[in-house]
Amino acid sequence: MTARPGGAFAAVDLGASSGRVIVGRVAPGTLRLTEAHRFRNRPVRVAEGLRWDVLGLYAGVVDGLRAAGRVDSVGVDSWAVDYGLLDADGALLGNPVHYRDARTEGVAEQVWATVPAAELYAATGIQYVPFNTLYQLAAARGTRQLAAAERLLLIPDLITYWLTGEEGTELTNASTTQLIDPRTRDWAHGVASRTGVDLGLFPPLRQPGEPAGLLLPRVLAETGLDGPVAVTTVASHDTASAVAAVPAAAGERFAYICTGTWSLAGLELDAPVLTEASRAANFTNELGIDGTVRYLRNIMGLWLLQECLREWGEPELAPLLRDAADLPALRSVVDAGDPAFLAPGRMPERIAEACRASGQPVPDGPAATTRCILDSLALAHRRAIEEAQTLAGHPVDVVHIVGGGARNALLCQLTADACGLPVVAGPAEAAALGNVLVQARAHGTLAPDRSALRELVARTQEVRRHEPRGDTADWREAESRIT
Repeated sequence: MTARPGGAFAAVDLGASSGRVIVGRVAPGTLRLTEAHRFRNRPVRVAEGLRWDVLGLYAGVVDGLRAAGRVDSVGVDSWAVDYGLLDADGALLGNPVHYRDARTEGVAEQVWATVPAAELYAATGIQYVPFNTLYQLAAARGTRQLAAAERLLLIPDLITYWLTGEEGTELTNASTTQLIDPRTRDWAHGVASRTGVDLGLFPPLRQPGEPAGLLLPRVLAETGLDGPVAVTTVASHDTASAVAAVPAAAGERFAYICTGTWSLAGLELDAPVLTEASRAANFTNELGIDGTVRYLRNIMGLWLLQECLREWGEPELAPLLRDAADLPALRSVVDAGDPAFLAPGRMPERIAEACRASGQPVPDGPAATTRCILDSLALAHRRAIEEAQTLAGHPVDVVHIVGGGARNALLCQLTADACGLPVVAGPAEAAALGNVLVQARAHGTLAPDRSALRELVARTQEVRRHEPRGDTADWREAESRIT
């Protein structure tokens, strides 16, 4: 494909706590992002449980496209696993259920009674988390809403449908449902059949880079954009987009940590790791662009700190991080992958309870709790990256931290210290960058080589390098307190 001289691409990037529309202006040797609009993503607790305000999110998307100005294409990415149900007329059947809702408690064990956990992992390669789409569908079985549904659209596919009127299921996000075979990159028909999931609810699979339609006339009228405007399928799981934008050099042996509400720590591989040891270590095999596999572990991430900040009345973060940096390292740590921290509410007290239960000092005040959280996250990063290398037989020389946590210099330095490896922090808007890069490549503005995309990110985006300090003996000792 002959590269076009340049273009403007709107990345709709929906995270668990905020959404944004970011315009990427791309040309060979140039990659510049401008934030058009940012809006809050605030889940709502109603009588039936915790729900996403997806209509509010869509309104934010439309406002963002209106602010974006002329663009050549739009792409949508978001968090994974959650979905909306449509009736025969294409109308939404209620607000999508939030993955932190309690409806899936105990459901995994019911599914495993039909398909044992080891068989399920061997077929799909997806780690156990209680809110996987498979378990959500099992929890919804027998409800009037699911019985009335004609279509199931994952969140970015739902937004794309409202923009274009066209239905599809993007592959990288579909791989998180626990209904995709990572070897064939197609549906795991045996798993679906045995668990009673009707795959006919899902529209056909789409690959990143494929056309997803055009903005509808009513959307053009609402946004003031001049049509036609293409909508392009991107790696619609935000982590898949973020990994696509890791600024690794060609041939570099790297691990990545995508940080935000969650930390996703792992490796980019050519094939899945489906061993029993991998399952026991709770690693997942999600799909990435260009036939890659994202071999990673989900860690609770900055959700721990976000929830504490909410409980503390949203104090300013910078002074809190400065105070935390002055405190002794590794005084108390918790298991940042523990599902006990999944639900919202009482996070400082729950962290204190975990420290008390493991015989460690209870953090005294916000700065000490913040230091405990950041030390614990760095320790979880260390464990995930060490185990991923062993399980995959894939050694690394550097760790790339991308996403919002790349702005947290203390967390990045602690991760370098814990891993005993250099950490390259940035870019912070990696998901939006990956979204834009896939669009630009699909429209001929960039060459198809994945390493060239990453080299462009490295040349145009700000990153910071953190060298490890000292040895890792103290981190090994801290790890022993929570294992």
